Amino acid sequence: MNSIGESFGWPFQGQDWVGRLLVQGLITIIPIIGWIATAGWMMITLDNYRAGNHELAPAGFHLGRGIGIFGVFFIYSLVFGAVGGIIDRAGLHGLGDFVELVLRVLLLFVSAALILLVYRRGFSAGFDFGEIWRATMANPSNAIIAGLIIFVGSVIAGAGAIVCLVGLIFTIPYGSAITAGAVAWFEQQSGGAQVQGGPGDPGDQASTAS
Repeated sequence: MNSIGESFGWPFQGQDWVGRLLVQGLITIIPIIGWIATAGWMMITLDNYRAGNHELAPAGFHLGRGIGIFGVFFIYSLVFGAVGGIIDRAGLHGLGDFVELVLRVLLLFVSAALILLVYRRGFSAGFDFGEIWRATMANPSNAIIAGLIIFVGSVIAGAGAIVCLVGLIFTIPYGSAITAGAVAWFEQQSGGAQVQGGPGDPGDQASTAS
């Protein structure tokens, strides 16, 4: 990947990309199960991108690949909301919302490194705060760029709601594919050194199997 901007075009380069986006989008509208499945679909798409294959993952219920990364972000969301709520209930109205916003921006900043660590080492790596921070600060400018692209991907994912929610079937998986591209770019720019895995590297095992 020569430019992170390629992450916007890669989803359209493989075979049957329309069908894969639409079927995965239909799966995504299933509460919880569909969200986990699409998180797994993103991780398998990342397998492809890392291998130089500009193709979306086949649509499906990729629950085993998705449960880890879904769980990590779900827990962070719960914790951030709880922290903001506690501050507000303490009588510091408005400060809670501000603190929650700061925490979410910080999460966005470390997102590329965090996703790579979970990809490589599984669920528990999502809470290895020292390693996440070290991997991010190895090249903070790349982390910022990747975080911004991930944010744009999330905005695109939600933009389908404008078209009577029907557009979400397309935009949610497309946004996930953009995230996969941003993470692949971040790893490439960082030389992969920040997320070295061992013999049990789950990401590499899955990539080999696919």
